[in-house]
Amino acid sequence: MPAQNAKTRSKSADELSASFGYRPVDSEEKQPLVNDVFHKVAGRYDVMNDLMSGGMHRIWKDAMISRLAPPKRPGSGWHVLDVAGGTGDIAFGILEAANRNVHATVLDINASMLEVGKKRAVSRKLDGLVDFVEADAQKLPFGDNAFDAYTIAFGIRNVPHIDKALSEAFRVLKRGGRFLCLEFSEVDMPVLDRLYDEWSMRVIPEIGKVVAGDGEPYRYLVESVRKFPNQRDFAALIARAGFSRVDWSDFSGGIAALHSGWKL
Repeated sequence: MPAQNAKTRSKSADELSASFGYRPVDSEEKQPLVNDVFHKVAGRYDVMNDLMSGGMHRIWKDAMISRLAPPKRPGSGWHVLDVAGGTGDIAFGILEAANRNVHATVLDINASMLEVGKKRAVSRKLDGLVDFVEADAQKLPFGDNAFDAYTIAFGIRNVPHIDKALSEAFRVLKRGGRFLCLEFSEVDMPVLDRLYDEWSMRVIPEIGKVVAGDGEPYRYLVESVRKFPNQRDFAALIARAGFSRVDWSDFSGGIAALHSGWKL
């Protein structure tokens, strides 16, 4: 395990809820601080992910959608909930992979992110197949057993209480439903871990300052990656929420990981 990650990575949901990047905060302070970050970066969200992943996030998201394998047949009634997906890229990818024969609900707590997604849905003529809901992942405004799949990409580490979000994900999924979470994770390759640390901790905030005029949101986002539980610890949190057959796949040496679980 990289030395820096060993010092900073959270082991529990409670530990993560008490930090905003490396800064200790009360858990009730965290959500407004996170909201402010995403209001600032909403218009450049894809640029942010390009910076943090070297452009690889697009390939990882395609792999996530492929793993989900939404049904392509008309009339399936299949419904996916994409959480923290305000700009719509995951939901749109799922709709296209299903030949536009399924329905998607995009949920995000941040209105600025949702506005970006709504405009994109109209421009792609997908607005009749996707709806956008402003709400909290920790308290979903849906009934039990409502969705066939739950996806979240690069969002769960920004939720103040991850255990509550995972419990809600389990609640709203139908029996046989699938949970998929794509998130930056722990690099476990010699040399790559040091290079990625150098790039993300030193370079990304400086580039963010140039691209977006403010490096601090990017500094938080990089630090939040370092605070997020590693693959094994996060898998344990998913299992604790009730999911079965929990596993993960590393992408690019562990820069990101795709976790999967089933409600059986």
